[in-house]
Amino acid sequence: MHVLVADDHSIVRSGLIQIVMKIDEVSSVEEAINGQEALAKIENNQYDLIILDISMPGLNGMDVLKAMKDNNEKANILILSVHPQAQYAIRALKLGASGYLCKNDINEELTSAIKKIASGGKYISAALAEKIFFDKKDDLNKLPHEKLSGREFQIMLMLAEGKSVKEIAGEHFINDKTVSTYRARLLEKMGIENNAELIHYAINNNLIE
Repeated sequence: MHVLVADDHSIVRSGLIQIVMKIDEVSSVEEAINGQEALAKIENNQYDLIILDISMPGLNGMDVLKAMKDNNEKANILILSVHPQAQYAIRALKLGASGYLCKNDINEELTSAIKKIASGGKYISAALAEKIFFDKKDDLNKLPHEKLSGREFQIMLMLAEGKSVKEIAGEHFINDKTVSTYRARLLEKMGIENNAELIHYAINNNLIE
């Protein structure tokens, strides 16, 4: 199995590679230090499994996942995140990810996740699966950001990270007016007035580091 590991933290990336290389099914591992490098390698190579950190500068893991879906790139994808929220996992799986694993669980669950995905299955931890189940039963009490569409959620995170409309437009290859429309729509849905409030909300809800 040919694997690509993409994470912008060198220590985390090295630790992931060490774990992955111990798995019998794995024949080789390549690495990428950010989303742009990961996407470039994906476009020029065939990987059986891609492990993507959700929080990377420039293109994050969700951006890479979306680009792969748009480009019809075929590979099993495991998203790694510091965020245990069910909403992240649901969005990742809808975009085509084969699994979602919180970084706190890497040492205990990464090998199991890779083997499950390699056999054609999907993987999320039991704790997260339970959270998703109860979140779906409690739709009336959804948090404001959980009501956003996939693209609105992506743009909300980028705005919360301090990126400008022009920067977001450039990264997503859309025009400034389109981003501004998304911004206005998501602020209205969330009942938020401006970017400062949005940043405060994202920090309070552990949506950004």
